[in-house]
Amino acid sequence: MSALQALHREIVECRRCPRLVAWREQVAAEKRAAFRDWDYWGRPVPGFGDPRARVVLLGLAPAAHGANRTGRMFTGDRSGDFLYAALYATGFASQPTAVHRDDGLELTDCFITAGVRCAPPANKPLPSERENCSEWLERELALLDRARVIVCLGQFAWNIVAPRPRPPFGHGAEARSGRYALLGCFHPSQQNTFTGKLTAPMIEGVLRRARELAGT
Repeated sequence: MSALQALHREIVECRRCPRLVAWREQVAAEKRAAFRDWDYWGRPVPGFGDPRARVVLLGLAPAAHGANRTGRMFTGDRSGDFLYAALYATGFASQPTAVHRDDGLELTDCFITAGVRCAPPANKPLPSERENCSEWLERELALLDRARVIVCLGQFAWNIVAPRPRPPFGHGAEARSGRYALLGCFHPSQQNTFTGKLTAPMIEGVLRRARELAGT
């Protein structure tokens, strides 16, 4: 077992945040009608992708009926549909769809993770919950020793890794933090994609820029 796999086994067993534990398990038990036949994951979600990745995508937290159901980052919801289509279009993903953990999807030179590993109520983790989860991200990044670029999917992710004083977040914003080039990207939530705030060409442009920065 690799060090990254061992870390992910630790993450999956985490119960540090009582509110998040209760919520993720409640959602997994009650389910959504459309997914009543699913055996929900209902646990913390580890990162996913190429352990030799130069590009890391950092999101907020698992969606209640997305990754909290499937057990894989951005898998099984509309945000993931949009994101993986863009990753496929830019050569990072082997297929444009992500349905479940065993659907054959593979990432190349890309790794997807999140600042908080459990689905939070109203998609809003508390500062203390973000703090409790920070160790997992730090250890994960330390093991991704080829990573050079972090694409921050939304301001929450940007605030986690951006240096102080914190540069302003925006789509296409760039900053440096230690060995990483940081890239801002609007989160691929339905709120952004359905309104046109984030379009396919916009996110694909950020991903292509990430590849450029990773090569320098």
